[in-house]
Amino acid sequence: MEERKFDPVLAATIIAFGFVFIHPFTDGNGRMHRYLIHHILAKLNIAQQGVIFPVSASILDKIEVYRMALESYSHPVLELIEWKTTADHNVEVLNDTIDYYRYFDATKQAEFLFECVFDTINRIIPEEVSYILKYDEFKRFIDDQFEMPDTFVSMLVRFLEQNGGTLSKRARAKEFAELKAGEVEIIENAFKEIFET
Repeated sequence: MEERKFDPVLAATIIAFGFVFIHPFTDGNGRMHRYLIHHILAKLNIAQQGVIFPVSASILDKIEVYRMALESYSHPVLELIEWKTTADHNVEVLNDTIDYYRYFDATKQAEFLFECVFDTINRIIPEEVSYILKYDEFKRFIDDQFEMPDTFVSMLVRFLEQNGGTLSKRARAKEFAELKAGEVEIIENAFKEIFET
């Protein structure tokens, strides 16, 4: 594949969706399918070496479209497969099905994966970079004003994110009891100023 300059998204589509349609294992096929997408995109250099291209974030955001892309092939082909339930509650295929998977039309799956790659490049990665820059700015502010371990700052950010930029009364009394009321106000204001711009 690498020597032939095969398109990375098409290669990932054919291999990963082909795998999940064959469904060789009783468990883990979906996870392996998503791993194959990431592995092939990485192997064919869709991103810089050593960088994980976060296409799964886009797939997760489009989970219903993903399901439809899977079912657009798997449901029609299911009508062509003769099968029976086995004693161990698995499935035994009774007819020859290899050509259904060897020569499947992956157009809808390729369109979906191209859409996810586009979304990853144009939305997911820029949002993640923006978040990291804001997080780093907030951490620098905290480091300049207070002495807190990184784990405490990380927990502080999570709590502030979950509660719209403020610490709940419970969080103030429990996890952040060491902070004075004035310090909490300074932290909340800085968080809102940095993260809400």
